[in-house]
Amino acid sequence: MAAPDQAAPFVDAFPSTAEEVWRAKVEAALKGAPLQKLVSKTPDGVEIQPLYPRVAGKPRAFRAAGDWKIVARADHPEGKTANELALADLENGADGLQIVFAGSIGANGFGLPDGAALAPALKDIHLDAGLKILLDLPDSGDGPVAALLDLVAARGYDAQKLDISFGLDPIGAAAARGAALDWGREGTRLAEQAKVLAAKGFSKNLICADGRLIHAAGGSPAQELAFALSSGLAALRALENAGVDLDAAREMIDFRLAADADEFLTIAKFRALRRLWAGVEHACGLEVRPVRIHGETAWRMMTRRDPWVNLLRATVAVFSAGLGGADSISVLPFTQALGLPDAFARRLARNTQLVLLEESNLGKVADPAAGAGGFEALTDALVEKAYVLFQDIEKAGGLPQALANGAFQAEVAQTANERAKNVARRKEPLTGVSEFPDIHEKQVAVLTPAPLPPAANDKALAPHRAAEPFEALRDRAESAAPRPRIFLANLGPVAAFTARAAFAKNFFEAGGIEALGADGFADPAALAEAFKASGAKLAVLCSSDAVYAERGVEAAKALAAAGAHLYVAGRPGEMEAQWRAAGARDFIFAGADLLAQLREALRAA
Repeated sequence: MAAPDQAAPFVDAFPSTAEEVWRAKVEAALKGAPLQKLVSKTPDGVEIQPLYPRVAGKPRAFRAAGDWKIVARADHPEGKTANELALADLENGADGLQIVFAGSIGANGFGLPDGAALAPALKDIHLDAGLKILLDLPDSGDGPVAALLDLVAARGYDAQKLDISFGLDPIGAAAARGAALDWGREGTRLAEQAKVLAAKGFSKNLICADGRLIHAAGGSPAQELAFALSSGLAALRALENAGVDLDAAREMIDFRLAADADEFLTIAKFRALRRLWAGVEHACGLEVRPVRIHGETAWRMMTRRDPWVNLLRATVAVFSAGLGGADSISVLPFTQALGLPDAFARRLARNTQLVLLEESNLGKVADPAAGAGGFEALTDALVEKAYVLFQDIEKAGGLPQALANGAFQAEVAQTANERAKNVARRKEPLTGVSEFPDIHEKQVAVLTPAPLPPAANDKALAPHRAAEPFEALRDRAESAAPRPRIFLANLGPVAAFTARAAFAKNFFEAGGIEALGADGFADPAALAEAFKASGAKLAVLCSSDAVYAERGVEAAKALAAAGAHLYVAGRPGEMEAQWRAAGARDFIFAGADLLAQLREALRAA
């Protein structure tokens, strides 16, 4: 191939392939199945096509600086220990701290107890050294904010030289609790708080429009965006009503979003928020400026089981938030769902970002997704979906009113229920939990075990993790004595039963039920004897369709006669009546309701 023209884009040096040629090859690979089989949908119903053309694009409004800020969590309940952990983070690459208070949206069961713990937590930490400081405030943030102001005054800092996101968010705090909110009163109070802070020299990042709780409650990306946009607009109106100039008011507002392991949706979501808020600024007659967005790796995706996989999830989430344009990112350490992370877990969380920034240089290119057909199409679709939801909220009288009548919570709950069904059927697989579980995994260390979540009322946008139902089954199985077991009734030669036996092992061990047996049996009577010798109450028959047709029913009868609560691996098809007559209780296959079947199996075990 001739050397490419140095003036031309490198991609133009390669021969192009017509879409018709691609489609012909794909149709041949699909062996007659429709191309629609390759089309997937997001939780918002947006279709993701298998192929997109390149589009003309240029970087959207992006973060002002190059690299995003690496923010470490300061959430230990004891100020002195929180300080030691925070200093270690800052000395080893972190650019700032997310100071988490107990009861805040991002607390996850921990956090500083009150404002009095703030000074010990920030001992020897120089806030004027270019650090990014974010406050994760509880329902009443007056104490922590007052404590921070006292500390700033005592140290003689110039407020205008500090980079502090105060995180004032009465709407989010009320939504998380499901509490009624008198926005006429609280909006006025919020604006007055902002004016007081502005008078002290803090003119930016005072009020937070926080979408994280929508993601943690199981909401969709468009719902998270609509909530954050409506929250930001409610704050903007409150500030304007209090006499704050709109240009100054918009500088007082910043945003927070969750970043999860869905790379495409996370990149598109962060990009979409910039476009949506730019539309608000434009409607207000303001010149569009880059909005400030903080990303946090998602609580919803964290798992207690096989927590090492959380390292991979966090890496993808940081990658996606960074490429989507987050100004700063904090990573939940991989043991966060188990309890209060130790120094080792915090180090891995910090290094996740350091490697991506320092070795992969991901912060050096502004909006790298610009011009990529798939990302542009997904961003456009999210903007459209979120704006429609935003308009619905506005028609209801604004976000506080939509929350008061429960309409928005109902929409989020409906989405969360659909996603829960997908998790139960492994349409949204959880590696290490619903897929490839390790029931003999080693425990990892935490400083303090996680407390039980508080009870929530019907209107609360309560956080939950997708893995919780499976984890509850694993806990139940491990508390039983002895652990429930299932016998892999492998029929025929190895080549016939291996695939379904491996599937069945993963299927039942996702619920903590240990799978026994690896040998294959040609004789149904010998198979039944092996089952009785195993001591298990459950059995799952595993083989190929051909062996099933030849000896499957006979084997099922022998196992049922031996007392087995019997499952058959594979769809029953036309043989269902014969299987059930032979003693089969149920059938396991891809797409089945795994959670429901595991609950029933634990009852039978």
